[in-house]
Amino acid sequence: MKFVLLVEGYTEQKAVPGFLKRWLDPRLGHKVGIQVVRFEGWPELVKDMSDRTQMYLESPKSGEIIAVIALLDLYGPTFYPAHLHTVEERVVWASKDLEQRVGSKRFRVFFAVHETEAWLLSKPELFPAPIRKVLSARVQKPETVNFDEPPAKLLQRLYEDKSFRTYKKITDGKALFDQLDPEIVYNKCPYFQQMMDTMLQLARDAEKQALQ
Repeated sequence: MKFVLLVEGYTEQKAVPGFLKRWLDPRLGHKVGIQVVRFEGWPELVKDMSDRTQMYLESPKSGEIIAVIALLDLYGPTFYPAHLHTVEERVVWASKDLEQRVGSKRFRVFFAVHETEAWLLSKPELFPAPIRKVLSARVQKPETVNFDEPPAKLLQRLYEDKSFRTYKKITDGKALFDQLDPEIVYNKCPYFQQMMDTMLQLARDAEKQALQ
């Protein structure tokens, strides 16, 4: 059994599947697969998600698929109505809107608030000492790093100011995610927790159905 995970970039493609599996697998009777489908940014993902989901869920091997999951950064997309400003408003509206566009019970949308790099901020010890010192003082709730300076931009600035080099989203992000315990993120990031709880329940339901 597996999830099909739709993502918007290379960092998510390389780093996220193994990270999610490290949380899910110990809680299931068997290991779950995560098949990643990478798009060139959120506009392509949103445009093609319905056709891709239909393709997977109507394929001869659709019985192996638990669900198709779309994971987007909350920061970046421009499809939110102008009157929606808060994180909760945007997550609720966008999740409902995108899921309705696809119209399948086996399709879910989740948002990394505000970017997947927020999950890295859950453990400041991952970073070089000068950066760690700043993050430890500032980032108690990683998902509150906001639309004005989202996590990747914050890390880029801190790396340039404190380490005198750039933060490389793909190579640095993958190395950091490999060291990060997802349970730490689960305990500090409520929106991540909601996503993982949902994926776990979907996987458990699929396990039970397979045994019937």
